[in-house]
Parts: sequence; structure tokens; C-alpha cells
Amino acid sequence: MSSPLLLLLADIILVIHVLFVAFVVFGLLAIYAGYFLKWQWVRHKVFRVIHLCAIGYVVGQTWLGVICPLTTWEMALREQAGAATYSGSFIQHWLQGLLYYSAPEWVFVALYTVFGSLVLASWWVVRPGR
Repeated sequence: MSSPLLLLLADIILVIHVLFVAFVVFGLLAIYAGYFLKWQWVRHKVFRVIHLCAIGYVVGQTWLGVICPLTTWEMALREQAGAATYSGSFIQHWLQGLLYYSAPEWVFVALYTVFGSLVLASWWVVRPGR
């Protein structure tokens, strides 16, 4: 495969990764905002199950010390294309790049766990519909 095609595939994976993170983060914000704003769609059971599974997967990965497969796949494509890669997790890399903030891996494990707990708590605060 040619380098431009490999880089395009890596960029597509990056976009998918960003969309996944946005779904998890903004999904939780929408659930709690929806409680106060009386949005019924935030109680949709399929949305809530997918959202809970998404953050559950992330929390499970961090507890096991596993790098996200999307990060691994993206980096492998970039490396194969001869482009620069980064180390660590996707979130850690972009937080570092955006905020110039570096933290040990345990900080991210704790943050993901707390965030996952907030998603789990949302099942009792903003009960999904039937």
C-alpha cells in the first residue's frame, strides 16, 4: 500500500477515535443536561447501553494496562507509511499536545474510572426508558 493511502487510513482511524471520545464525553454531559432540560431522548435505552458499554470498554482497558486498539492501529499505519508516531494512549497524547500537561498513567486510570462511575451513576439519576 502506498504511503498516502496508509496516512489517509490512519487519519480516518483518528477521526473515528475522536468521534468515539466525543460520544462518551458529550453523551454523559447530554444525559445529565437532559435530566434538567427534560430531554426524553437521553433516556433511550439503546443509546444508554451503547454509552455505558463504550466507557466500560475504556475503563476495562485502562485497568488492564492495554492501549486502545484504535491507537495501536493508527500508529501501525503511520509507522508503515514512514510518518511520525506517538507513544502512550490517544487521550494522553492529545491532552499533552493540547494542554502541555503530562501525568503518570495512573492518573488516566483514575480519571477514566471516575468518569465511568459517573456514567454508571447516571443509570440511577437519569433512569433509561423501557
